[in-house]
Amino acid sequence: MEPVSGEALRGLSREEARARYEALPLPDTSMEAWRFTDLRGFDPDSFSHVSVPGTGTGPKESMIDIDVAGLAYGDEAGIEIERAPDGVTFEPLARHPLLGELVDADEKFAAHNAAEWSNGLLVRVQPGVVLEQPLYVRITNSVDAGALFWRLLVVAEEGSRFSLIEEYSSTEQALAGYTNAAAEVFVEQGAKLEYVSIQNLSPETWHFASHRARVGRDAELDWVAGGFGSKKGKTRIENDLAGQGATSRVTGCYFADGAQQLDYDTLQKHLAPNTTSDFAFKGVLRDQARAVWRGMIRVAKDAQKTNAYQENRNLLLSPRAHADSIPGLEILANDVRCTHGATISQVNRDELFYCMARGLSRSEAELLIVRGFYQEIFDRIELAPVRDALQSVLEARIVA
Repeated sequence: MEPVSGEALRGLSREEARARYEALPLPDTSMEAWRFTDLRGFDPDSFSHVSVPGTGTGPKESMIDIDVAGLAYGDEAGIEIERAPDGVTFEPLARHPLLGELVDADEKFAAHNAAEWSNGLLVRVQPGVVLEQPLYVRITNSVDAGALFWRLLVVAEEGSRFSLIEEYSSTEQALAGYTNAAAEVFVEQGAKLEYVSIQNLSPETWHFASHRARVGRDAELDWVAGGFGSKKGKTRIENDLAGQGATSRVTGCYFADGAQQLDYDTLQKHLAPNTTSDFAFKGVLRDQARAVWRGMIRVAKDAQKTNAYQENRNLLLSPRAHADSIPGLEILANDVRCTHGATISQVNRDELFYCMARGLSRSEAELLIVRGFYQEIFDRIELAPVRDALQSVLEARIVA
């Protein structure tokens, strides 16, 4: 696909986006949203923005073994559609009226994406269409010290029902890199979308992503987010409950070890009455790994009868692992139910002793405890192959 030129995002040209990116400072710890994530030593412009001849796209091993209705692969060299179902738009993204409506160029990394992206995917499911099998896209960082800019636009039209799996990964050759992704998801009236986004990049890749969804009247979004790879960065997840009766459920799990740092910034924005959001994230940290979660429930003045919940639980497997969990509420309506919870704890010594006293090794005992810790999260995932794949990845990392 030829790189997109001219108007990159809703009236903003690439030149304007590039100027905005260059004018904005690299975030530092003096900014509240970046207080716990230090980007010193990181230069986005030091990574190559050009594809390397011969890398190409094509089938690569996916972490989820599942029969799919549509399949696509993307990397620095382009995007390849292997198959697509009838009646569904599943094609390389160029221009679209909704492009940039949810993720524009309001901060440093979103502006960089707006200026540089050339590869992306458009998914549009027509009104009333129901897909029994999911759509699958795998984005691969395949160039060492390369930069990969990716864009996803999803439109679930009225009454449609389907699942979409998005996976970020690295090849063995891509030891280090910089990935910058943006996803815009529109769930229109009465539609239901299960959106699975899994990040499993190499441990020397900087990863920044902005994922934002708008959920319409009586529509439902079931969002699963998994974070296992990357070196450091930030992932923004935002749900706009824009139509009366809209429902959003976000289920997240992450695991980090070594010197990894995962940073999630989430927002549940209730804009209409009788809306519901349910957010649950759990993570396990080992060695010197760090995790940051900053969550906000924001209820507009007219969003009466809102029902919102958010929780973040962290389990630390070593004394040097660290987590920061910051829940928040901004409520302008007076007839709502909004609650939140956050915990950070070490492995219970009594539980560990109990397991080891019955013949388990320390790693086996920790695996058993971690399984129990994550079980509530796994029970929320509807797609069994996704649930099984996440369990397998987590257990492989824990026993490594």
